[in-house]
Amino acid sequence: MFAKRQSALAAAAGLPPEARSRASLDTFVAALKKPPVAVAAAGVFVLAAGALFVAVLGDPGAGAPSARVALQRPAAAADPAPTGADAFAMSGLDLYQDLAGGDPLDPNGAAGGEALITLPDGASVAGGSAIAAPVRAPSNPLPKAPIAGLFSPGPNGPLPRIAPDGRVPAQAYARPFRSNGKPMVSLVVGGLGLNAVTTRAAIERLPAEVTLSFVPYAEGLQGWIDLARAQGHEVMIELPMEPTGYPDNDPGPYTLLASGGADDVEAKLDWLLGRATGYFGVTNYLGDRFATSDEGMGAMLTVLRQRGVAFLDDGSMRRKPGAFARASADRVIDETQNPAAIMGQLNALEAAAKTRGAAMGAGFSYPVTVEAAARWTAGLEARGLQLAPASAMTRRPGR
Repeated sequence: MFAKRQSALAAAAGLPPEARSRASLDTFVAALKKPPVAVAAAGVFVLAAGALFVAVLGDPGAGAPSARVALQRPAAAADPAPTGADAFAMSGLDLYQDLAGGDPLDPNGAAGGEALITLPDGASVAGGSAIAAPVRAPSNPLPKAPIAGLFSPGPNGPLPRIAPDGRVPAQAYARPFRSNGKPMVSLVVGGLGLNAVTTRAAIERLPAEVTLSFVPYAEGLQGWIDLARAQGHEVMIELPMEPTGYPDNDPGPYTLLASGGADDVEAKLDWLLGRATGYFGVTNYLGDRFATSDEGMGAMLTVLRQRGVAFLDDGSMRRKPGAFARASADRVIDETQNPAAIMGQLNALEAAAKTRGAAMGAGFSYPVTVEAAARWTAGLEARGLQLAPASAMTRRPGR
């Protein structure tokens, strides 16, 4: 059996391949020529070549050094606080309202709605950066407060008093003034001390003859008063008084109340008047309800008279005599807060001064008020008027 098997293999060893093997190769080549099969084969070849390359040579990036670093971007440096001039640049804070859409202040319908203001001297200015009045140089700085003899210790700070030689705060802390015979106009700008930017801007940009009034709750109040006096401004302290709608409309914890009585008024005045020194007078903040209390008003005015302090109101208490000296504003200039309305009030103030010889206005330290006042005051002399500090408008009772 084995011998027969050997003999068969030897016989077949020298024969040519059978025809069936040739047919199989031809079939495989024909299949490769078909496009789908060719594409698939090419893909398999590429993958196989890549695998072989990595297997033989290894990962080409395996030996490259690497490191991971946490990067932190430094915080941007804070912009410096703006000066009063920067804060009131018209292009910086959009102080004049957007007047697009046919507002009467933009008669030409200019794009962007810039305000066009015609000043009393005939000049016209638009709401661009050119309207900003320049920062003025200090004008005759007032003596640093307190002045010897004009204060006494109080439970919450030094209180004003009449000096033994007869000097009084209402005169000693007022800005000196001499009339030149022209009609006089005065302006009081209040609400100062709570906002550093607007406070500095009012101190720096308004003429020294403009009187400034400060909120008693302001932090650093004495520093603000010292700065204002160094720029030549006389100053006042605002007394919060009960308004209609109290306590929903609440001017603060030391509000003088119509129902408080004389003792309550005097106790609160000790705190309010002791907040700082260097003011010649005080003014009301709100107070239409308090003004109806004869007892409360009487107690307040008596204290002010005894301490030699003047009282100037916004025009709502002109029939209430008392204090060491008195004055009342003829009009509030910025109840409507736009340039044209404020200029209209200032023009009316001029007209009243020319008719009666003197007139006083009051306003709040809104940016638009300060800017309009700075422009308006610059042309007063040319229009035949004299700008006077508010203290020049006060009168002693019975005189």
